[in-house]
Amino acid sequence: MAKNFTSRKENYSQWYNELVIRADMAENSAVRGCMVIKPYGYAIWERMQANLDKMFKDTGHQNAYFPLFIPKSFFNREAAHVEGFAKECAVVTHYRLKNSKDGKDIIVDDDAKLEEELIVRPTSETIIWNTYKDWIQSYRDLPLLINQWANVVRWEMRTRLFLRTAEFLWQEGHTAHATKEEAIEETEKILHVYEEFAEKWMALPVLKGLKSPNERFAGAVETYCIEALMQDGKALQAGTSHFLGQNFARAFDVKFLSKENKLEYVWATSWGVSTRLMGALIMAHSDDKGLVLPPKLAPIQVAIVPIYKKNEQLEEITKKILPIKEALEKRGITVKYDDRDTQKPGWKFAEYEFKGIPVRLAIGPRDLENGTIEVARRDTLEKEILNITDIDIKVANLLDAIQSNLYEKALAFREENTFKVDTWSDFKKQIEKGGFILAHWDGTEETEQKIKEETKATIRTIPLNNTKEKGQCVFSGKDSNQRVVFARAY
Repeated sequence: MAKNFTSRKENYSQWYNELVIRADMAENSAVRGCMVIKPYGYAIWERMQANLDKMFKDTGHQNAYFPLFIPKSFFNREAAHVEGFAKECAVVTHYRLKNSKDGKDIIVDDDAKLEEELIVRPTSETIIWNTYKDWIQSYRDLPLLINQWANVVRWEMRTRLFLRTAEFLWQEGHTAHATKEEAIEETEKILHVYEEFAEKWMALPVLKGLKSPNERFAGAVETYCIEALMQDGKALQAGTSHFLGQNFARAFDVKFLSKENKLEYVWATSWGVSTRLMGALIMAHSDDKGLVLPPKLAPIQVAIVPIYKKNEQLEEITKKILPIKEALEKRGITVKYDDRDTQKPGWKFAEYEFKGIPVRLAIGPRDLENGTIEVARRDTLEKEILNITDIDIKVANLLDAIQSNLYEKALAFREENTFKVDTWSDFKKQIEKGGFILAHWDGTEETEQKIKEETKATIRTIPLNNTKEKGQCVFSGKDSNQRVVFARAY
């Protein structure tokens, strides 16, 4: 274990906070509730962003950018939307400051009050749909498939780095369609994109499903989601895709002339993931020795450390290593050759282990004589001495094995911590232990709210293609035709 590093069992929350800071990923800023994402953390986010961006473009979407500020009156047009975000909105009321009369302070200039207050973007449906009114006239303008990479502000009172901050980074897609069927197809297509990214890139198994009415996005007809289980037994919502129906089209009077020459409201979707995925990545895989990164998202996939005493030895090692580094890079593998003389090899080993570098190679004078190299993998902490011949092929295969192992390990954890529960007493006992609980629910918002009030558990998802099964609601005892997934969540 890293020196003075809290273990997960000792205090999971403290373990997480210490890891984020000590792994050089992010830190708290001078602005309450906001974070500074440091270069190493941002490099991971950039890899997430690049791969997701390609997936969006491969499915026909284009990027655009819309204003950070939204007129307050826009929010009033969609009642459920404004109600859902009202408590989290930051509001701009003035546009200028001035010196106080005694010159000792800077104050708001009341003569510079805005005619209409501006909301700092908590989400962009309103400003985008006001824009779409001018972009959409005919069925020929549809579908309109737009994505935006941006920051948003939601004034959270209790914050935690990456998981919940007042300002965070995300992408938000906003699409317009001629038919209800096309919009639902888009919503489900994006959910599949999120699932594929989580499982193939993040090595994070997820459950796909629908949100209950209480958990649905404000202003949506249906919210689809992917849910993941963290190592402390809490759920984390890893992505959402919303079928908005015609709610925003009606609110902003966005109509199109159909092929039948009829004026109709368009059908809408919105969808997004955020830097919260960074928190999911950390909590799903990391251990008491620090960060563990899946190779596909690691900024540095292989670190090479020379072990030497004399400069002549370093020169010989470097001659051997540079062709290996080049061969690895030709395979698309990111490599760092750490020949710094300011730190000893042992310090470098500990640093790369804590930062979650998937593979570490070490080579010294004896390895040069024997034609070998030491290979260490971060996920299992196993080390072995391999022949240096074709080491690029061996490392590439090892990275694939690590990616697969992290997924299988996370999947096994989820399966071991998923429980069917049929009585209220068992539900209350199990929720204290954590994990996903499969239980019957009578389908009412009242029951869901009472369960949340008594246990802090919410319905995380109603799985797609859920098996129908008659039973009695775990809380009310009323009839139910399926189990849903409950958990406490971040």
